[in-house]
Amino acid sequence: MSCSTKCCLIVWSVIGGLLAILGGILIPVGDTLINKEISKEAVIENGTIAYENWIETGSPVYRSFWIFHVTNPDQIINGGKPELQQKGPYTYLVRYIPKANVTQHQNSTVTFWQPNGAVFQRHLSIGSEEETHTVLNLAVAAAPAMFKPFQGILNNYIKKSNSSLFQVRSVKEILWGYTDPFLQQIPLPSLDKTTGVFYPNNGTADGPYNVYNGKDDISKVAIIDKYKEKSSLSYWSDSYCDMINGTDAASFPPHVKNNKRLYFFSSEICRSIYGLFKNEYELKGIKLYRFVVPKESLDSPDKNPDNHCYCTDESISRNCTAAGVLDLSKCQGGKPVYLSLPHFLHASEFILKSVNGLSPNEEEHQTFIDVEPITGFTMHFAKRLQINIMFTRSNKIEIMSKLQTDFVFPVVWLNETALIDDERAKMFKSSILFPMKVLEIVQIVLITFGSVVFLACSITLCVRSSRK
Repeated sequence: MSCSTKCCLIVWSVIGGLLAILGGILIPVGDTLINKEISKEAVIENGTIAYENWIETGSPVYRSFWIFHVTNPDQIINGGKPELQQKGPYTYLVRYIPKANVTQHQNSTVTFWQPNGAVFQRHLSIGSEEETHTVLNLAVAAAPAMFKPFQGILNNYIKKSNSSLFQVRSVKEILWGYTDPFLQQIPLPSLDKTTGVFYPNNGTADGPYNVYNGKDDISKVAIIDKYKEKSSLSYWSDSYCDMINGTDAASFPPHVKNNKRLYFFSSEICRSIYGLFKNEYELKGIKLYRFVVPKESLDSPDKNPDNHCYCTDESISRNCTAAGVLDLSKCQGGKPVYLSLPHFLHASEFILKSVNGLSPNEEEHQTFIDVEPITGFTMHFAKRLQINIMFTRSNKIEIMSKLQTDFVFPVVWLNETALIDDERAKMFKSSILFPMKVLEIVQIVLITFGSVVFLACSITLCVRSSRK
């Protein structure tokens, strides 16, 4: 073997080794650079990708409603079992107003208000929002619980206003409010005479929220520090249930783990809750983790002791053994509002069987959040809830004196959902995923090419030397 050939093989062997080493070095160095860039873009600060999607939702958020139409109101009043039919969807565009009064603080938090609004979407709805249905009379059903000592007087007001336990109302009235003739009879100047499942909504704002912006610690970005200027709630009279945990579910801190709970807080359900990892899948070329709200989050305290403080009335909950419903009366001004999953999914059998016409199934009625694990950005979600009114038999109110049982009565269920659009997905892939993919390819090419060259040249040197 000539000197020139040997020298050439040695040189290429060294070059190959160096290339392989460089590729290996790029793995931790590249990860560091990527993490640094992600940490930079995930901060809630003007100019970052996270801020642009945080201040105003990048993809449209829709809220679809299904009204529970009552087909046998007279029979129910006379002791019959309710027959229900869901009518919908009636869909509205929500979360289209940017966050208001955004204020950055020196302690690495940011304060804001979330404005509420809803714009009807006829093309996504089964009919007009002026369509009418026979539904539970919200004011009449709730009044006995709110004015317990005065049920005899309430009976007179109900009769005087020609009201009943059920009424015919438009979708718009049911959801967003109407002036109630029964409430108008009650001589309390401070009592709001307007009622509706989501009244008031338009023109209001939720907050203030105070969340970590991630500037000092990216692992805390978007996590709620305070809600309404308090670090805990006051609804449940228990330090555990009153905790405010996690984010508002619009995003999460980077590097989401699939073996840990994903906590988030919702003011609508007056508590923090969590999702458990279900599966990994790809959406528009982006790998996502799906987290679902599990059955145990609404289990009875005898099955899930963590829920002990959500049991607020032992008689209604059958000595705290009922599952699937959450009493929201303390955070709804005393109104007997009970929350559940749609169609009483995961609720106790006696609750589901108290009415006819419901068909719960997880695929249609389960709440889930799909998160891009590297950045923590939420790319797809579906928040599904059912609003129910609790009322009982009352001998002092004529239209409620013959009821067959106590009811957690379904009024409406909703599905609030958003899906990253094609343009946003393309932008995310080009700005976040593409550089990562390029770096990964470079690492693989350097390690593979360098290793092949090094081994080939080294083996050739050894073989030729042994022959010589």
